Amino acid sequence: MEAVYGILQGFSTVLEPMRLFYCFIGVFIGTFVGVLPGLGPAGTIALLLPTTYRLDPISSLIMLAGICYGCMYGSSSTSILLNIPGEPASAITCLDGYQMARQGRAGTALGVSAIGSFFAGTISLVGLVLFAPILAAFALKFGPPEYFSLTVMSMTIITYLARISMVKALMMATAGLILSTVGMDPIAATVRFGYGIPSLFDGFGIVPVMMGLFGIAEVLENVGRQVQAEIYSGKIKNILGTLEDWKRSAWPIVRGTLIGFFLGIFPGVGAIVPTLISYGLEKKLSKHPENFGTGEIEGVAAPEACNNAAVGGTFIPLMSMGIPSNTMTAMLLAAMMIYGLHPGPLLLKQTPQVFWGVIASMYVGNVFLLILNLPLIPLWVKVLRIPQCFLFTFILLFCMIGAYSLNNNISDMIVMIIFGILGYLLREFKYEVAPLMFSFVLGPIIEPAFRRSLILSKGSMAIFFTRPISAVFLTVAMILLILPILTKKRLGAGRQEED
Repeated sequence: MEAVYGILQGFSTVLEPMRLFYCFIGVFIGTFVGVLPGLGPAGTIALLLPTTYRLDPISSLIMLAGICYGCMYGSSSTSILLNIPGEPASAITCLDGYQMARQGRAGTALGVSAIGSFFAGTISLVGLVLFAPILAAFALKFGPPEYFSLTVMSMTIITYLARISMVKALMMATAGLILSTVGMDPIAATVRFGYGIPSLFDGFGIVPVMMGLFGIAEVLENVGRQVQAEIYSGKIKNILGTLEDWKRSAWPIVRGTLIGFFLGIFPGVGAIVPTLISYGLEKKLSKHPENFGTGEIEGVAAPEACNNAAVGGTFIPLMSMGIPSNTMTAMLLAAMMIYGLHPGPLLLKQTPQVFWGVIASMYVGNVFLLILNLPLIPLWVKVLRIPQCFLFTFILLFCMIGAYSLNNNISDMIVMIIFGILGYLLREFKYEVAPLMFSFVLGPIIEPAFRRSLILSKGSMAIFFTRPISAVFLTVAMILLILPILTKKRLGAGRQEED
């Protein structure tokens, strides 16, 4: 009953005219960014965050959340029409979506994707309403040791799921934690690593760092590339599909929704892994698995529903425990901290209008996205033809203006440029930026939790293992760290036996 009252309160908050406007702006920008491959929701939030400082926190978060789930809607258009995923979570859609477009069924693929995404988004929001308050009530029992152990486990999951190298991901996570210690000590209130530079006394600003790592680095990475993707030029028709298309899509959409939502809840999993699992499951359940990759509608319906449901799932640990699941929610966490909010269980207790307002806005935003995506598909096709030289020039200009406008201080621009060059070098040498950003955002949470725990225990590390919840989190983290080493040893032993 409390959840029903809360969501009704949320709708009364979001249905105010200006907040509806910001919700619409957020989902529109999110769709636009999702259609254009490259920048992504985390980079977009980093670019737009300075523009939200004069808004109230609820309006700002409604707009930023709209960018997050709007990107997933828009990225399907790029995957189907260009064979290039706008977001990594939509990569699997390229396999069958682009083939459907080549067969003249682009409209059907886009329609199934949009309506399936709306269904998945709606169901994930129901789950968010049901599970988030329960998890928030559970998180109220957490003390500093539990929060420290939970953040360690979340960071370990992020590094464990690294796409390139777990060792490199651990190095990036460590670097992010080190960078987060620059500035004022949270316990002793003394300046650390300032080196006499006044602009470092408050540490590195989250926004200039993120704009550099995502915006500037993206521009530098694409400078000089003359890759022109082949855009589908046929007529977009039959968007609603046939009855047979929906018979084949219905259960894949349901299964993809459930997989995406429940896996998205786990910190570090995000939306990429669930979509791969969803696609694999549909292929296994199909009577003709050999046809997957040639234009099967199930191969579009399931992963598109899955990645949109996963976005709703990732909001549960963010809203109820203050723990981000991926780079996108890490940026939202940073935004909440900048707005002076307390992410986690205190968010529901102290500012319920923010908690329920953002959740209700996600449903309203899903309705906007359904209205936007079906009629505006021809517009998104034209957007795909924007030359990249204009797009990246605009991004660079926006980064410069945004960084300077934070404090009217050129030092923020310098920090952004330095981290932009660093982000470019990391990409060139195959180091993932996500663990660095993740640990940089969590640094202000994990350090005070660790030090307060030691104060409570009078310097004893045993406090992390004698408290049951903390011990479980640390045990999971240690297993994930040790597992790759054991796996490699077993693989090595197996190869020796074969030899």
